[in-house]
Amino acid sequence: MEKNEKQIMEKNGKKDDEPEINYRGWKAMPFIIGNETFEKLGAIGTLSNLLIYLTTVFNLKSITAATMINVFSGTTNFGTLVGAFLCDTYFGRYKTLGFATSASFVGLLAIQLTAAIPELHPPRCEAQGECKGPTAGQMAFLLTGLGLMIVGAGGVRPCNLAFGVDQFNPKTESGKRGIDSFFNWYFFTFTFAQMISVTLIVYVQSNVSWAIGLGIPAILMFIACVIYFVGSKIYVKVKATGSPFTSVAQVIVAAIKKRQLKPLDQPWLSLFKYIPPQSINSKLPYTDQFRFLDKAAIVTPQDQINPDGSPADPWRLCSMQQVEEVKCLMRVLPIWCSQILYMVTLVQQHTYAVFQAVQADRRLGNSKFEIPAASYAVIQMLSLTLFIPIYDRVIVPFLRRASRNEGGITILQRVGVGMFLSIITMLVSGIVEERRRTIALTKPTLGVVPRKGAISSMSALWLIPQLALAGLTEAFANVGLTEFYYKQFPENMRSVAGSLFYCGLAGSSYFSSLLILIVHRTTEGAATGNWLPEDLNKGRLDYFYYMIMVLGVLNLGYFLLCSSWYKYKANDDTLELELELEVNADKRQSDKSLL
Repeated sequence: MEKNEKQIMEKNGKKDDEPEINYRGWKAMPFIIGNETFEKLGAIGTLSNLLIYLTTVFNLKSITAATMINVFSGTTNFGTLVGAFLCDTYFGRYKTLGFATSASFVGLLAIQLTAAIPELHPPRCEAQGECKGPTAGQMAFLLTGLGLMIVGAGGVRPCNLAFGVDQFNPKTESGKRGIDSFFNWYFFTFTFAQMISVTLIVYVQSNVSWAIGLGIPAILMFIACVIYFVGSKIYVKVKATGSPFTSVAQVIVAAIKKRQLKPLDQPWLSLFKYIPPQSINSKLPYTDQFRFLDKAAIVTPQDQINPDGSPADPWRLCSMQQVEEVKCLMRVLPIWCSQILYMVTLVQQHTYAVFQAVQADRRLGNSKFEIPAASYAVIQMLSLTLFIPIYDRVIVPFLRRASRNEGGITILQRVGVGMFLSIITMLVSGIVEERRRTIALTKPTLGVVPRKGAISSMSALWLIPQLALAGLTEAFANVGLTEFYYKQFPENMRSVAGSLFYCGLAGSSYFSSLLILIVHRTTEGAATGNWLPEDLNKGRLDYFYYMIMVLGVLNLGYFLLCSSWYKYKANDDTLELELELEVNADKRQSDKSLL
């Protein structure tokens, strides 16, 4: 009883030995968001046009370049899991971000040198169209730069969002609202940076000089490093608390060892309860899902308890808190699997949508000015950037009044809307591609792209609908998924939660590469011809888009089933009520004993 009352007091206040944290909130944001903005300006300024760089400067085939980009993106995003593990276990978010941003700068500098020094890239293609590919040394130097960017992204991506949230006090109303708004404005700021990257920087790369165009991102990344370290004195720096995966492994091992035990009738009262004094995780109430894990917290005669209340053998006896934390992870995984298929839609807008623009009329009116193919991605970012403030300031307050939900709608409802929009995006993409191809084959064209084919007289502005829809998809699903992982994971795994989003994106990149390979080989000898040749006019990219749309419909059905089953992690009010119920239950039991 005394223990539970103490938990309620700690819940409403702070522990006696807990040091007071000076949360700066939005005062720290100029440094954190400034670092994020310039970091994205540097990284996206290089990566958004990397596909064109590989095909025009390094003379790689489009299939090879697209596959290389997908593999690079997948490896980069999976690397976030390693970065999150090292961050939470050893270094903490502040040190990890500092090292990762510096590694990104060196990587961008190496890529810039491949353009600035003639010996580090192959010669230009000859007039007859014969192109000499890169040497092993040239590819090795390029891959070194990309490798350093993987290291940098592996540390930055899982930590920067969580590091920003660390600056707000989660126990105050202003802090909670600051966290909710930060998720939206975080995406707003770096998307704005992306727009600058895919317009001004890409224009310099495509029309002025690759050496200058790749040098600008390196300079911007250096500025990101400076801004980050200048604000170091006001940051809240959460220290590493050890590997969060050890506790997960202990629960699984203990549950296997005790698999022969029968489930308890009232596990929320009988399971072993212990929370380490140094734990930063909020106390979780009992849930009845994955009940086989409860056996890890059943006390048997063989189990011994230390004087401080901790288990003598944590690989045989775990606390109910540990079990519930593992349940949180297991509930999230089915939702994460649906992210992989959903994001295949977005991957295409960064690869084949660029090739669509290459073989479309990119002139503005009757002028000779051509918009770089990679710059059309700004439509997607502009859609996201314009919609997020409208959603945060107009739609959410309206929905909040109607539904009495703090976020307007639940997080998973927001994700579901985004997944539905991704299906519409693929439908529109297929229709636009069919029109582009038909015009290219039936009407006079505007010329020929070397190694690709005729340019359709259809304006590339017809790509706006699909890219705008893709931006709205991100505004709903991507922001929702990021918030979902962060809020549903235990506090000591927030960096891992940040990496989970990027791991889903990595899975999408690899799955997209697999789809491209399968479709390319399967349709090569088919009656309809190869769907994905070098010359899109000879292929059926629209069929490929429709295939992804069908997969999206199946995935949405799977997501809806998972969402209906999902139980959200308890909020503060639910936790306090649960603690009070425990106190009352213990009091009644004590009264019975006295009688």
